[in-house]
Amino acid sequence: MVHRPPARCNERVIDDGTTPAAPTSTDQQPDQQADPAGTGREPTVDAVEISTGPLSIAELVAVARHGAPVRLAPQALDAIAASRRQVEALAADPEPHYGISTGFGALATTHIPPQRRAALQASLIRSHAAGTGTPVEPEVVRAMMALRLSTLATGRTGVRPETAELLADLLNSGITPVVPEFGSLGCSGDLAPLSAVALTLIGEGQVLAGAGPDTEGAAAALERAGLTPVQLAEKEGLALINGTDGMLGMLGIALHDLEKLWDIADLAAAMSVEALLGTDRVFAADLAALRPQTGQQLSAARIAALLAGSPTVASHAGPDDPRVQDAYSLRCAPAVHGAARDTAAHARAVADRELAAAIDNPVVLPDGRVESNGNFHGAPVAAVADFLAISIADVASISERRTDRMLDSARSHGLPPFLAHEVGVDSGLMIAQYTQAGMVSELKRLAVPASVDSIPSSAMQEDHVSMGWHAARKLRRAVDALTRVLAVEILTAARALDLRAPLRPGAATAAALAVVRSRVQGPGPDRHLAPEIDAVVELIKGGSLDRAAAVSPPGSAAALDTENPSSATAADQPATTGPAAPTRPAPTARPTTTEQEPR
Repeated sequence: MVHRPPARCNERVIDDGTTPAAPTSTDQQPDQQADPAGTGREPTVDAVEISTGPLSIAELVAVARHGAPVRLAPQALDAIAASRRQVEALAADPEPHYGISTGFGALATTHIPPQRRAALQASLIRSHAAGTGTPVEPEVVRAMMALRLSTLATGRTGVRPETAELLADLLNSGITPVVPEFGSLGCSGDLAPLSAVALTLIGEGQVLAGAGPDTEGAAAALERAGLTPVQLAEKEGLALINGTDGMLGMLGIALHDLEKLWDIADLAAAMSVEALLGTDRVFAADLAALRPQTGQQLSAARIAALLAGSPTVASHAGPDDPRVQDAYSLRCAPAVHGAARDTAAHARAVADRELAAAIDNPVVLPDGRVESNGNFHGAPVAAVADFLAISIADVASISERRTDRMLDSARSHGLPPFLAHEVGVDSGLMIAQYTQAGMVSELKRLAVPASVDSIPSSAMQEDHVSMGWHAARKLRRAVDALTRVLAVEILTAARALDLRAPLRPGAATAAALAVVRSRVQGPGPDRHLAPEIDAVVELIKGGSLDRAAAVSPPGSAAALDTENPSSATAADQPATTGPAAPTRPAPTARPTTTEQEPR
């Protein structure tokens, strides 16, 4: 086994959010991705020390996506060794103890003699590594590995220190096991996916060979890295596979990415409001205060800040504008975006609690008892993963409606049909909206909950399961589709803003427009659109757009930090779903303007 020089005890990943100046970011990461598959590129983030406490989502993403190295803290190694002593004492007991001297699942009443227990552990891993399908993404596998290592570090699982250290060495050597798409029911945790990881620890199975799709045998990869496979001892097989690490890893990564996408959705809405000659008055703070929904107030403040000083908005703000109200897709954007933010805040609270959990069955308690439990059931993670998929579908749906409005000359207030250069000859962005509509339709399908399903298994011992892995898998697809839906809206709004010349957008939206134009040409005859959509997708993922249009509306975390640098950052505060004690606002005078459009 390779042992590397220890990192400093305070060497932690620094939160650097995917939206550096955005008010909602609590996780901070560099935009560039390092090399999680071990192809030789140096990591771009500091080492993450794994101790007896929880990993943060920022640290999880650093290890999973950016290839940050890990190191087990001394106190974690002490805790692991202490619980191992307890397991070894029970292994010598003539009385059977589940997971130590018995079989598993429906075979839990079968006593296993000492000379067969090593074979029992290997058999457990081999038989449970029964997945099939396309391998999941390397960052998902690395997230599973990091989270399982974090659980081992609590000292509640009974593994030996050398087993935990080998798992850390796999991460640091860039050895990524091949984990098939299908196999988990989310109870007992993610058994099949984690078994595929554990198979590598014993020198079996397949691992990724570099950054591409090629694979190689685990034994060869371990030998090349100077690592020795482990022979599992009592309890270790269960400890390596009995957790929610797969679904939790995907939830954590999704939450990290969604923090950026909620801000991008606000930016896209602001650009569309300008392009459609909408008003910014509906985003005013006093109107938002009448409805004390935390997320809605934040999105309204952000959109108002993005539109601040816009010559385009000012050009039609006077009494000569006959329109009383904008369409719902414009003026109700904060309600939809804000509801998604609040959903994510709830999901973040659940994820943070799960990150602090020590999930295994059985668990080793501080008083020496080894107790069976049901903490591995994935219901808490599954439910919020499904909830997030619903909010994502809603944000994407309202984005598509804004896009369609810009392309319809009957509703766009002077823009050419489909924003075409030569109407009749050119189709403009017509089919980009088709693509967007297709993704929104897919997102509605992905919003159907997985967690309401359950298929009994293991001879009815596991008669209710969470389907949390499936909820998290579709959540990943939903996050990707939302990114692309928002990219189409931004691409469309950018062209519409150019066509509004000589009117000029506000400073923030103009900065975003300039970033788009750095990769995509302005209006003109029809071009191959697919690369342009993908270019905006990359601008979103890379962080260029939200950095260019960063705003800090009053009352946001970013604004408060600027005003009071000594105050705690958002990352230091617990996630909340709303104000502590919302109260009904004092009545205000109703506007005297008569509505001329239906509500």
